[in-house]
Amino acid sequence: MPSTLLAPVADLYGRIATRNLDKGQRAETGVPVLCVGNPTVGGAGKTPCAIALGQAAIGLGRKPGFVSRGYGRKGRGTLLVDPERQTSRETGDEPLLLARIAPTAVGADRAAAARLLIEEAGCDIIIMDDGFQSARLKTDLSLLLVDGQRGLGNWRVFPAGPLRAPIEDQTRHADGFVVVGKGPAGADIASLAGRSNRPVHYGAITPTKAERFAGMRVLAFAGIGDPAKFLASLSAVGARVEDSRVFPDHHPYTAEDVAALSAAAWRQGLQLVTTRKDAVRLAGGADALRLFATECDVLDVTFRFDVEGTAERLIRETLANFRRRRFG
Repeated sequence: MPSTLLAPVADLYGRIATRNLDKGQRAETGVPVLCVGNPTVGGAGKTPCAIALGQAAIGLGRKPGFVSRGYGRKGRGTLLVDPERQTSRETGDEPLLLARIAPTAVGADRAAAARLLIEEAGCDIIIMDDGFQSARLKTDLSLLLVDGQRGLGNWRVFPAGPLRAPIEDQTRHADGFVVVGKGPAGADIASLAGRSNRPVHYGAITPTKAERFAGMRVLAFAGIGDPAKFLASLSAVGARVEDSRVFPDHHPYTAEDVAALSAAAWRQGLQLVTTRKDAVRLAGGADALRLFATECDVLDVTFRFDVEGTAERLIRETLANFRRRRFG
């Protein structure tokens, strides 16, 4: 089995990841910090969940700021995201989505990004979109998101499996789990959380304003962590997915890519449909990509917890944990 052959590499990777979790130099920001992470590689809905939590914080009268590494962007510095002036090449794709909700800073140095949000944007609570395993900031609440269908895979550490570190070690540093969507993994996560005395929250990513897709014949394409979920969502809202193209996560589209997609859609008489994350990458590209983006429809999504008020409770818990940590 390939996973067995990769076990020695996975063991080394896991040891390094665990050491980082246990001994990482976590910087103090002076404000509450909530981390939304994944125990596995690949997407499970971190950004939509972070957005939902940010909206909850705003509703409670707070001024949240998002910290993101800005995966795939050009440049290595730390900067505040301006969604009106900057493109995904400068910021990464997910930060542009976050910045529509609240001030967002990108940078590999998450402590510097947090300082920028506090000093320049006046943020009084930080929400980290990913960054759980980097252990760069002192957090007051850390959530691990797990896809309800995929779960933890074979429960092995990368590259033998999808885990970013041994799950027991990650759980020690987490304050709870969020299971995203229905599926067989929910029971496994509930059992894991029960053994470690961690709460489990449930939620789902659902399409918004999706009625226009009913009966539409589409060519769907995406370069995201879980394109199969996007395709399934289109079918669920009534679209007829007659052709599809899948690209790697954060794929930098080229003129050749969009020419091929446009030709295939025209030849078959199909409407091009993609995700919002893909759309922002296209809109920030060369002229040919921006023009192509105007041909595409976008399936927008939102994250909702199953139990009403959960997002607000998690924000309040973050604030309470911060007060206890700082003031006793």
